Amino acid sequence: MRVLVIAAHPDDEVLGCGGTIARLAREGHSPYIAILGQGITSRPPGGEHSDPALVEVLRKCSREASKMLGAGEVFLYDLPDNRFDTVPLLDIVRIVEELVGRLEPDAVYTHYGGDLNIDHVMLHRAVVTATRPTVGYPVKEIYAFEVPSSTEWAFGQFQPVFCPNVFVDITNTLSTKIQAMGVYSTEIRDLPHPRSPDGLRALAQVRGSAAGVEAAEAFLLVRKMI
Repeated sequence: MRVLVIAAHPDDEVLGCGGTIARLAREGHSPYIAILGQGITSRPPGGEHSDPALVEVLRKCSREASKMLGAGEVFLYDLPDNRFDTVPLLDIVRIVEELVGRLEPDAVYTHYGGDLNIDHVMLHRAVVTATRPTVGYPVKEIYAFEVPSSTEWAFGQFQPVFCPNVFVDITNTLSTKIQAMGVYSTEIRDLPHPRSPDGLRALAQVRGSAAGVEAAEAFLLVRKMI
């Protein structure tokens, strides 16, 4: 199976489905990663005028994390951090359409539409728009993942609320996920932040307990064609 993970920022791919990517790779499938945003350029000091070298550091981290997870090629784009809403939706849709046309994935994993982060929201809509089902279209499954410090920090104020209905057992790949997240030195945090190693492990255990396994990643099935 060929899988495409489409994320807004460097680290979202690991936070949302790093354990699943690693499991798919170990099982002989072909996971690819696309990261559409720069990351970091919305933060002070400097904001959108941040040192371009910082963006390049994140890009290197993305490539390294991808290798650790066992993914194939990682595709990196340059949309402005936390400003996807300033980009015409059609432009984002066309990026996704080009990726799908090139890779012809069977399944796509992307952000949930009710997240706090506006980039996640815009990308979710772009992916659903770009993957409209037509005759002969390759994408048969679309899954939305949660991102710690964005999905739960919406506190249910944006509809629909994330209610996962698909769980992937990552008991054997959780450590790989946490190691890959450690590559992102500017993004990982200490407890009690949800992006801390212990926070990621705790979430995986909670999701696992809901599904009867030691550790899991949770997704909302957007669409599946059988």
